[in-house]
Order: sequence, then C-alpha cells, then structure tokens
Amino acid sequence: MNQNNQFDQLLVLPSQRDRYQGILNASIVLVEYGNYQCPQCRKVHQLIQKIQQHFSSEFPEENWLCVVFRHFIDEHSAYPQAQKAAEVAEAAAAQGQFWQMHDMLFAHQEALDDGYLVEYANRLGLDICEFLQDLSKQVHIDRINQDIESGLESGVTTAPALFINGIQYRDRWNFEQLMAAIIAASN
Repeated sequence: MNQNNQFDQLLVLPSQRDRYQGILNASIVLVEYGNYQCPQCRKVHQLIQKIQQHFSSEFPEENWLCVVFRHFIDEHSAYPQAQKAAEVAEAAAAQGQFWQMHDMLFAHQEALDDGYLVEYANRLGLDICEFLQDLSKQVHIDRINQDIESGLESGVTTAPALFINGIQYRDRWNFEQLMAAIIAASN
C-alpha cells in the first residue's frame, strides 16, 4: 500500500453514523466508498463478502473485521440510477434493512429502475408508504452527500475506493492481494 501522500489517509474516521457490519474497534476496519450501479463496485462487494466469510469461519469468536459502506456518486457519473439506489438503501436503513437492501441492489445491479426498486422494498417487507414517502421527500440526500464529502476530503475521486485501517488500498482487486494487505495492516 502506498502511504506517501496525505490523500491516502481516511480523514473522516468510521463512527456510529456509518453503515457498518462488525464493531468499529475491530482489528481490521474496511471502509468502502461505492455506488450500486458501478460494475467494479459490485466486484468489490463480492470480494468483501468473501473476505467476511473467511474471517467468520477462521475466527468465529472474534471481531476481527468491521466493514463500513459509504456512498460515493461522482457528479459526472456514468451511472444515472446510482443516486436513486443510494436513496433506496437509506430508506431501507430507516426501517432497519440497510444491509439486506445493500446486498439486493448489488445482486440486481442491472435492474435499478424505479419499479424494480419498489419491488425490492416489497420483497424485504418494508412499509412501502413510508419507503415511497422517504424517496419523494428525498429525506436521505444529506446523509448521502455527507458520505460523498467525506470521500472527497480523503482524496476519493471515483468508486470503488477502499481504506484498510485508514489507509487507502491501491493494489489489485483480488482476494489474495487484498487479504495480504489486510494481514499486513493487522500486524
């Protein structure tokens, strides 16, 4: 991992306001900036799931890993549904279903039009009236923008971006190299 410049540092540290799995003081904290329409973000999502499975099977009693997801939608994005999908994830979070919606959006990345998004909310058993009201009033825009701003402050220019214990990961996006970087960061 390149640690030479200030933009390799995560400047807004993970906190209770984040969407995270695990505990914030875990040995390894992965912070991902992503969006639900970007194909590379989907690959990173699958990679992180594989890493989570590895840690939960290798260390079932220990809290070695915390995964944080932050939205990052570039204003010049080639992904027109990314913003709406982020709003959908946050509307699901308001009903306690962020990670379920997170996984569903990545699983159905090619189908993020409005009708599908409502269908996903329905599949999760969300209160559809509340869900649609959140979307129409754009009640989660500030939270999404805070995620984007925190990424920009840390030098994120595009999604996906990944930080391991506060240092940006810039090597290859494969299981072996990411695991090696995680192991190195834990020592």
